[in-house]
Amino acid sequence: MAEFKHTVTKEDEGKEVRDIMRMYFDFSSRLRNKVKREKLVFLNGEQTQGWYKVYPGDVVSVELPEEKSNFPAQPIPLDPVFEDDDLLLLNKQPGLIVHPTKGHPLGTVANALMHYQEVHGQSWKIRFVNRLDMDTSGLLIVAKNAYCQNDLTLQMKKNHLKKTYIAIVSGVIAEDEGSVDAPIGRPDPIDVRRGVMESGAPSVTHYKVLERYPNYTLLRLNLETGRTHQIRVHMSHIGHPVLSDHLYGEEKPYIIERQALHAACLEFDHPATGEHLIIEAPLPEDMKKAIEKIR
Repeated sequence: MAEFKHTVTKEDEGKEVRDIMRMYFDFSSRLRNKVKREKLVFLNGEQTQGWYKVYPGDVVSVELPEEKSNFPAQPIPLDPVFEDDDLLLLNKQPGLIVHPTKGHPLGTVANALMHYQEVHGQSWKIRFVNRLDMDTSGLLIVAKNAYCQNDLTLQMKKNHLKKTYIAIVSGVIAEDEGSVDAPIGRPDPIDVRRGVMESGAPSVTHYKVLERYPNYTLLRLNLETGRTHQIRVHMSHIGHPVLSDHLYGEEKPYIIERQALHAACLEFDHPATGEHLIIEAPLPEDMKKAIEKIR
C-alpha cells in the first residue's frame, strides 16, 4: 500500500502540517479534503490539525481512507497479469463490459471484481483508470485507491502512460507506418458512434505495419490521446476499418465475431513505488485464428 510519510527537515521548520502535505504528498484537492475530514493526518503518530507547526525531526504521515464499492458480486472469470496493494491489471476477455450501466447492470468487470475481492479477502473501491469497449480485449488498469487513480490519470493526460494496441484492419496499407491526426466528436448525442469532425477533440493515432495479407493488414498502434472508439474511428476514417467492426463499416463475422482489436501493452510509472512498468498481454486466441484465416 502506498505510504505517505515525511520527516521534517531544517528547511521545513515553522511550516504547518497542511503545508507539508501540499509540498510532499501529491494528493488531489478532493483526496486532501477527504483525508482531513476523516482525521487521517498524523504528527509523530498522533492525530493532528492542519494548522499545527512542525519542527526538524517531526514526522508527518497520512493514511488513505478505506473505501469499498457496492456492486453485486458475480463469479465471472478474470485474468490478472499484475497485482500489488495499489494496482490490479487485468487481461480483459472480449464480450465483457467494464462498468455497469442502466442497460447492463450485471455481468461486468466491476461485478467480477467484487467477487474477486471476496475470494481473495480484499476490500477496496473499484477505480478504472482506462476503459475498453465491450468487444475489445486486453489490458485494463484498476487502481485500489484514489491517489493511484489520480496519478495514473495525470500520466495519461501528459502522455506518460503509453498504450499500445494490436489490430487487424481491412485492406492492405502500403506505407510501413503513419499517423492519423483528426479530431473526434459525437455527431449525434443519441447515437453511440463517434466520427471525425471539426468541432471534435484533438485525437492522434500512430500505426506501424506488422504484417500484410492479401486483403488485410496487421497493425501495432500507439495512442497520444484516449478518445472513445479512437482507433476504430481513425482507421475507418482513412479507409481501413478494423476487421469485423460493424459499427464503423467492416463486417466479416465469419472471420472473427468481434472487432479485431487488442490492448496489448501498457507502459507507465507505478504511482506508489516509482518503478517503470511495462505490462503485456498476449494476442487472444480468436485473433490468432483470424490471422490464420486471412493469410
